[in-house]
Amino acid sequence: MLKQADATRIHVTAAGTGPTRRQLPRWIDHLPPCNAACPAGENIQAWLEHARAGRWQQAWNQILDDNPFPAVHGRACYHPCESRCNRGDLDASVGIHAVERLVGDVARQEKWQPHRGEPTGHRVLIVGAGPAGLSCAYHLARHGHEVEVREATEEPGGMMRWGIPAYRLPRDVVQDEIARITAMGVTITCGQKVEDVLAEKQKGGFDAVFLAVGAQASNRLDIPAADGRRLIDGVSLLAEAERGQAPRLGRVVGVIGGGNVAMDVARVAKRLGAEEAVLIFRYDRPHMEALPAEAAEAFAEGVKIRWLTVASRFGANGVTIEGVEMGPNGTTIPTGRFETLPADSVVLAVGQHSELDFLRGVPGVAIGPNDVVTIDDQFMTGHRGVFAGGDMVGGARTMTTAVGMGKHAARAIDAYLNGARYERPPKHPTIGFEMLDLPVYLETLRHAQPELPLAVRATFAEVVQGLSQGEAQGEAGRCLSCGNCFECDNCFAACPEQAIIRRGRGRGYRVEPGLCTGCAICFEQCPCHAIEMEPDSLPAAAPVGTFGEPLAPHRFRLRV
Repeated sequence: MLKQADATRIHVTAAGTGPTRRQLPRWIDHLPPCNAACPAGENIQAWLEHARAGRWQQAWNQILDDNPFPAVHGRACYHPCESRCNRGDLDASVGIHAVERLVGDVARQEKWQPHRGEPTGHRVLIVGAGPAGLSCAYHLARHGHEVEVREATEEPGGMMRWGIPAYRLPRDVVQDEIARITAMGVTITCGQKVEDVLAEKQKGGFDAVFLAVGAQASNRLDIPAADGRRLIDGVSLLAEAERGQAPRLGRVVGVIGGGNVAMDVARVAKRLGAEEAVLIFRYDRPHMEALPAEAAEAFAEGVKIRWLTVASRFGANGVTIEGVEMGPNGTTIPTGRFETLPADSVVLAVGQHSELDFLRGVPGVAIGPNDVVTIDDQFMTGHRGVFAGGDMVGGARTMTTAVGMGKHAARAIDAYLNGARYERPPKHPTIGFEMLDLPVYLETLRHAQPELPLAVRATFAEVVQGLSQGEAQGEAGRCLSCGNCFECDNCFAACPEQAIIRRGRGRGYRVEPGLCTGCAICFEQCPCHAIEMEPDSLPAAAPVGTFGEPLAPHRFRLRV
C-alpha cells in the first residue's frame, strides 16, 4: 500500500498537482490563424465577435483600425484568412469576407464617419490614389497629418476602380468608401501626373512623400502578330471597358494567362459581346494560378481553357498554339505539336509592372529588376523622406497587401515626422487546429451568399448578392475564437477547487492563487486554447511530511 501511495504521489506531483503547486493558469490573447493570414492585419476574431452580437458599429470601428475599405474587401479580397481558418478542419471555414461585406454595407447605409486626429502641422504628399496610397492617406489623417494625393487618371481608386470589374465590385461601393477618406480632410487631385517628385515636394512644402503608383502596365510577350491592333493587353482592356471605350473583340477571344486577371478578362470579354472566350495557359490544372473560386466562376459562365499550351503567333486565321508537357520543378517542355485556334483578337494577361521613369533621376532611389523600388524596413527609399509601397515595391500584388502596406507606411511616416522609428509590435503565437480542444462540437453549415443566375449575367451587374444581417450574425457565430477567451465558462465549471473567478461580462476571468493547486484542468477544458500554464515560484524549503512528500504551503486556504 505504501508503494502504491508513493507512486500516486509521484504521478500527481509530476503532473503539477498535489500539495505543492508548480504552475498557475494565465489567460493569453493568442493569434488566430485568420488574423495571421490577413495581409491588411485585421483583428478578424475581434470584429467577428462584435458582428455575432449585432454590434455593427463596433465591428466597423475594429476593422477601420487596420483597413478603411470593409465593403470593398468584403467583395474583392481573395480572403486568404478563410484558407487558414481552423473551422475548415471541422466542416467549412467561416465566411469572413461575407460578414465583412455586410459590416461595410451597414456603415455605408448609416453613413458612419471616422474622425481625423488633432492637427500636427505636418504635410505629406502621396503619389497614386490606389489601395496603398489611399490606405496610407487614411491612416495619416487619423494621426492628424495634412495629406494631399495626386492621381494621374480621372478617378481615384487605382485597380479598385479600373482593374476589378463592376460585377465583382460595384463602383458606388468604391466611391462611398473613398468619400469617407476625403471627408476626413484628405485632398485628392485627379488628372495630375507627377513627373518630378522632388520638385512637387518642395513646391507644396511637404515634409514627406509616399509613392504608390501601382503596377498598371501590362507585361508583354514576344508574339508575332499580323495585326497588332487585335493584340491587346488585359489591364488596358479592363480600364477601357470601365470607361465604355472597349475595342470590338470579335466573336472568339483568346486570353493568354491563367491568373485571376485572366479570368476577369475572359468574363469581361463575354460581357462585351464575345461568343467564346478561351484561356491559353501553359500549365496544367494543379498549377493553375487563379484562385479556384475565381476559376469556377469563369468556367460556370462559359469561359473555356486550353491547358498546357503556349501561343507562338497570331495571324489572320487565328492564334497558333503549341502543346507543352510538364517537366521537373514546374517547368514546361515544348512538344512540337502545333494547331491554330480561331480567334478574332488576343488579350495578354501575363502580369503587370510599374512605370518608374519619373523616379530614375531621384538621387538615392534604387530600382531593381522587374521595375521594383528598393525600400528599407521603414518603407523609405534611398532618398530621405521619400517612402514607397504597394505593387511598386514587389511582393504579393493584391489589393489587400497594398492596403496593409499603406497602413504600415503611414505608421512609419508618422514616426519619421516625430523623429522616431516605427517598430512593429511582436505577434502572439498562432493557434493551429491541433491546439484546440472541442469537447462539444455542433456542425453548423456555412451561409452561402446568393448569386445572380447564370442566364442573367450578360451585364456588369453585381453577381454576388451578400448576406442579410441575421445570416451574417449566424456566420460570425461559427467562429471558434481560436486562442482568445470568449467566456464560455468551461474553465469556471471545471475547476475542482473553485479557484477561477468571473470578472464580469467582457472582462474574462482571474485565478485565486490561494485556492489554485495548478492541476491544469482549466487548461485542458478550454476549447480555444486561451489559457497557458506558467511556472509558479514557491518557497525554497517547503515543509515535508512523514514520507518525505512536500506539504501544502500555508498560503493555500480551504474552501468553506
